[in-house]
Amino acid sequence: MSTEMKRWILSLVGAAAMIGPVALNAHAQDAVCPSPREVAGFRTCADVAKAEEEGKLVIYSTDVEQGQAKIVAAFNAAFPKIQPTYVRALSASLYAKLQSERQAGQYLADLVNVDVVLANDFLKRNGYARYVSPQMAAYRPEFKSKPEGYFTWAQLALAAIAYNPKLLPADQAPKGWADILDPKYAGTMNVKSSNSGVQHFVWYTVREVMGKDFWNGLTSQKPKAFDSYVQQYDRAVNGEDKLVIGAQYSGYLEFKAKGAPLDFVFPTQGVPASPQVWGIIDKAPNPQAARLFLDWFLSPIGQKVMQEALFLNSPRDDAAPPPGGVAASQHKLLFPTDWNGFLASKREFNAEWDHITGLK
Repeated sequence: MSTEMKRWILSLVGAAAMIGPVALNAHAQDAVCPSPREVAGFRTCADVAKAEEEGKLVIYSTDVEQGQAKIVAAFNAAFPKIQPTYVRALSASLYAKLQSERQAGQYLADLVNVDVVLANDFLKRNGYARYVSPQMAAYRPEFKSKPEGYFTWAQLALAAIAYNPKLLPADQAPKGWADILDPKYAGTMNVKSSNSGVQHFVWYTVREVMGKDFWNGLTSQKPKAFDSYVQQYDRAVNGEDKLVIGAQYSGYLEFKAKGAPLDFVFPTQGVPASPQVWGIIDKAPNPQAARLFLDWFLSPIGQKVMQEALFLNSPRDDAAPPPGGVAASQHKLLFPTDWNGFLASKREFNAEWDHITGLK
């Protein structure tokens, strides 16, 4: 990530409150549909005939390409008259592209999927079109924008502890967060680098439970840091490390499905669950197709497709678990109790984590 991009992201940290009053945009008056109808097995307020006349759908998404391709293919199979396409990039890069286009008066995308930090900034800029999907009733209030209808948490990336049982028997593996500080694990673990949004989320939420100084104890464990969960799990599978701290559950399920020798620990103190946020963009070129997709994606049908494609968890309490996994509702999930504090902690996290991992 460039220095300029980092400065731009940090400027968001110093912006106004993350969750706060938002002016309704000009398209909010028809945002709520009193009588949704069932189409293709789910309830929608979209005008399907108009969506099919639009015939297109453009999604800006942070999801991995192979997973996003499966999602849009499944939607197209249900609605063959609509041709969905997507642009995939990391959250900050994708958001910068979207903002640059809007400043130039170009409205190319219909829906966007970014992290919750950027979603709230986009909300404050009136970037979303308000649409209260009938599917939103199945999502907890804290998983939706305030006011409701601008964005919804549609995916959860759970993260905790993974290990190789061939190197570390179950009775010797950590059972909770405090256990990872046991000196017997020194030199045997890896983590994500400070570039990782998930690692920042894990750092912040776990220390809310375990105490502000908790992570300082990890320094003597000499964890090795990597940018990708693929690197983390490869090392555990190959025997280079025994433990993966802040391990992404979706990555674990992905590797496990391929027969990798791995086990996963859900600490009773809580499991960080980083959200991915979806919403319809204001002045979307294909607004009815966007509504139709959002209703489909938030429904049990779309969430099942998402979980099979990405191994991420659904925020719906009534959702089935991802393949080979357990539902997020089965665990105590950790989210920041103070989102403004989470935003403002980025610099502190970078400095502390780089020190812990020996990068500075």
